[in-house]
Amino acid sequence: MSKDNLGTESYRWDLSVFYSGIDDPQIDKDLEILTERYRKFNETYKNKLAEKLGPALLDVEEIDMLAAKLNYIGLQQSLNVADPVVKAKSADVDRKLSDIYGEYMTFFDLEMVALDQAILDQLYETDPTVKKFKPYIEYSRVFKNHYLSEPVESALTKRSPFGPGSWSEFFDEFEADLEIEYKGEKKTFEEALNILTESKDPEERAAMLKQVDQVMAGPFGKYSAQTLYMKTGSTALEVKDRKYSHPMASRNKSNRIPDEAVEVLHKAVTEVAAPLSQRYYRLKAAHLGMKTLKWSDRNALLPFHDDTKISFDKALEIVLTAYRSFSSTLAGIVETMIEHRRLDVPPVKGKRSGAFCSSVVLPGRKTASFVFMNYFGSRHDVMTLAHELGHAVHFTLAGEAQGPLMYSAPMAYAETASVFGEATTFNFLKQQLIEQGDKKALLALISGTIEDTINTVVRQISFSNFERRIHGMDPSYTTWSEPKKHSIEELDKIWLEVTREFYGNDGDVFTYENAEHLWAYISHFHSPFYVYAYAFGQLLSHSLYAQKDKFGDQFEPLYLDLLRAGGTKDAIELLKPFGLDPTNEQFWIDGINVGLGKLVAEMEELSAEMGISVK
Repeated sequence: MSKDNLGTESYRWDLSVFYSGIDDPQIDKDLEILTERYRKFNETYKNKLAEKLGPALLDVEEIDMLAAKLNYIGLQQSLNVADPVVKAKSADVDRKLSDIYGEYMTFFDLEMVALDQAILDQLYETDPTVKKFKPYIEYSRVFKNHYLSEPVESALTKRSPFGPGSWSEFFDEFEADLEIEYKGEKKTFEEALNILTESKDPEERAAMLKQVDQVMAGPFGKYSAQTLYMKTGSTALEVKDRKYSHPMASRNKSNRIPDEAVEVLHKAVTEVAAPLSQRYYRLKAAHLGMKTLKWSDRNALLPFHDDTKISFDKALEIVLTAYRSFSSTLAGIVETMIEHRRLDVPPVKGKRSGAFCSSVVLPGRKTASFVFMNYFGSRHDVMTLAHELGHAVHFTLAGEAQGPLMYSAPMAYAETASVFGEATTFNFLKQQLIEQGDKKALLALISGTIEDTINTVVRQISFSNFERRIHGMDPSYTTWSEPKKHSIEELDKIWLEVTREFYGNDGDVFTYENAEHLWAYISHFHSPFYVYAYAFGQLLSHSLYAQKDKFGDQFEPLYLDLLRAGGTKDAIELLKPFGLDPTNEQFWIDGINVGLGKLVAEMEELSAEMGISVK
């Protein structure tokens, strides 16, 4: 089954819940309404929050829901990143929103966080609205000591469309236009990466990686290096001007995670998960008949891999059945999304690479989640679908429970439901294969899930260490200094050093030819210190999933309550009902062992039954 008859074409977004099209005059009308609402909000509440905080918060909710409609433009842009009409509209709306927000709304957070605690405590007791928004208020106050003056904050907001973020926006366009030569044909970058996974010929994989690496070394790599410098430089200024203790501090605070929890996560992955991944790759090499893997073999399919393409309808059936086996509530949300055409999955030229879920709370407190992916029909794509739908059910439950200001969970545990969705789907498929007695298919499923776990945990923490290095952390990861502008050669060197920390020295497990420039296409580096959240969420979810049997029938309602909490609790509060503590290194070690460790042991046992082992 080719990618053209996977049945993806009928799964395109219906974005009419926002606007009828990019030229819908209602877009400009909504901008005018927003401008007037922002102006009136400023007039009504500035210097009066001590007396009017409750009504102000309700008005902020209404304004936020109207502004959420403009997410439509970003969704349209992801479908065709180079569309000049959408690009122009996006730039125009971003500029206008930044101007009016900077002009009229900057005061709100500054004035709210500056309120005396005694005034707030009294309002929590006497005003039900303020009490309802206490998590939102207290979270905002975490950043109290990091705000600049109102004129400076206003100016920064107005200038934001023209800052480092604009480099990242063009990066996405540049990447979408990349073409890789392949057997006399031009392939998109997304298609080239897919060939690296799907091809069964090691020489073909090596040749493709060489092509990709060469493209990364060209103009795209130069642009990527400059984009990283813009990001590291602007982050360094933020740290200095806002008086953060180190470059990761802002992200850790945003994630509501203490610094020590982030450090023990990195330590556990480096010391426990990385050796497990090397153990797996040695076994993979044995299955492939190789002594040492090339980097181009890292995601190669094993010989017994079932390369039958899975239609998108079948993928939906698998994921829905798996979700339903755990929770009819979650399955019902997915069914509603399908009915409302909230999935866009064909891999077409011009479309942004990768996958994501975008969620909003629209006027009338209507929740809407939109899943985006490039579906090629692999088992990995089925798991990606389960992952993104996990985000969707999380956002839907939290949006309905918390509304527009408190529905969004910090990134580090926004991954909880997505990883949990993958785990539910994996275990559903695994049980089917055990019952069928199909050991080769079971081994293929387990190996694929191991690789997904390694890519989410080990690879993301290796990315995080690369980030930490280019933002000024020393190679022993103990002290910070000012970042510098790195040449492409210096970035290549740091990239390979960090890769070896997790995947072994040259020749131990891998050889690294044609891998030195691959940092250049990792767009997550443009959101500083974003990536560790993937590992955090994966291991947290593994630890949670391991509690299912212990809690029995009590687990589902506890888990749904965790999702409904949205952004109202920190990680420590969320996990307390399950008896888990993320500040304890053992929590992370246990998360690694119940997930990756258990799977690697199962694969070794199944492989031994096939006569494959590694001494």
